Amino acid sequence: MQISIITVGKLKEKYLREGIDEYIKRLSAYCKLQVIEVNDEKAPEEMSAAEMEQVKRKEGERILAQIKQDQYVIALAIDGQMWSSEKLSAEMDKLALHGRSQVAFVIGGSLGLADQVLKRADALLSFSKMTFPHQLVRLVLLEQVYRAFRISRGEPYHK
Repeated sequence: MQISIITVGKLKEKYLREGIDEYIKRLSAYCKLQVIEVNDEKAPEEMSAAEMEQVKRKEGERILAQIKQDQYVIALAIDGQMWSSEKLSAEMDKLALHGRSQVAFVIGGSLGLADQVLKRADALLSFSKMTFPHQLVRLVLLEQVYRAFRISRGEPYHK
């Protein structure tokens, strides 16, 4: 399976980088993984609704430019479905079984994802109704993808 994590913004925090690097290393035994960082749009602290939409649209264009036509896209969105770890594992197994072995997970910037990205997505996934920093979501996503592979192969994992 080939997995891409397409995310807005550069990772700055050392503690997150160390955790992410660890899961990238662990995942190398299960899949080909690529993390693609697209630039976030510079924006003032205070913005109108129209300015926020413009920022999301510009970031969305950068995201869409990284998505391949044949990729199955799972966008992380607060309004998405909440899956258990077992459900994520089953969904990934189902994709592989049906020849959809190229999967892209998309993480938006601080304002979320543009409508055009949500429309391109094949599935919307939510980790919680809470809001998390998108850099932290990257670490949680990698851990869950790793856990999904472990579940799929019947290997032990922390419950």
